[in-house]
Amino acid sequence: MTKPSSHMSGPSRPSGPDVPPDEPLTDAEAAEEAHARRRHRLERFLQVAVFCAIVGAWELSAQTGLADPFFFGKPSGIAATIWRWATRGTPQGPLWQHVAVTLEETILAFGIGVLIGVVAGFALARNRTLATVLGPYVRMGNAIPRVILGSIFVIWLGLGMASKVALGVTLTFFVVFFNAFQGVREVDPNLTNNARILGAGPRQLSFDVMLPAALGWITSSLHTSFGFALVGAVVGEFIGATHGLGYLVAAAQGAFNANGVFAAMVILSVVALIADALVTWLERWLTPWRPAAMTQTF
Repeated sequence: MTKPSSHMSGPSRPSGPDVPPDEPLTDAEAAEEAHARRRHRLERFLQVAVFCAIVGAWELSAQTGLADPFFFGKPSGIAATIWRWATRGTPQGPLWQHVAVTLEETILAFGIGVLIGVVAGFALARNRTLATVLGPYVRMGNAIPRVILGSIFVIWLGLGMASKVALGVTLTFFVVFFNAFQGVREVDPNLTNNARILGAGPRQLSFDVMLPAALGWITSSLHTSFGFALVGAVVGEFIGATHGLGYLVAAAQGAFNANGVFAAMVILSVVALIADALVTWLERWLTPWRPAAMTQTF
């Protein structure tokens, strides 16, 4: 009697270095996989249901007069505003130009802030004297309200991109700095001692042992730091700018256009979600050894 072919013996186990690709899943594994699929579908359904409930209640309140559309806006008006901006442009220029300016400011602030934060955190964690001398100044800088800095940067650097990038860097730097500092401090001493015994010099100890060990701490701060970079760009545009999504919010607020304010916020939220997905991909690329569950966000 011939042996049944593998494609008739049930679902296959995911291929991997230690798992034969043609070995079928056990009943328990198949049941667990089916349960995970059902749970995923249920979570997505609940997400859509919550969104529909909020938007539906908002629209109903505006249509019945329970909430004044002039002050609270309404979803249908917000959607119409977004469509008009996307097809005919905003009163302040093409929509894509505002999105591009905000994204450019955010990416620059994120990159510069992460770079400076990693270097500074690593340096202070490796040098106790440097940490003792500069530590109080870092804490003082972190305690300064960022809105005040935004106004100062506008005075110093003008209404252009530089002031928005500077504000985003100040927000991003501290998040990455503290994570990098703590990550290096949390490196297992046995790991560094064994590296020294094997002949590792200070440079090898820093870049081949401590930096990879602290990379999990650093990458875990990327989502928060990117969000702060985006906040810095938008707040800077709101304080004073000529382009950007924050500028659209300020212009709509000045015209008492609630639908315009919410439209800019919706566009900003979509941009943030797309950027968050890209940051998640970057985090998994930098730390491929970490389980996927450890890199998941809300």
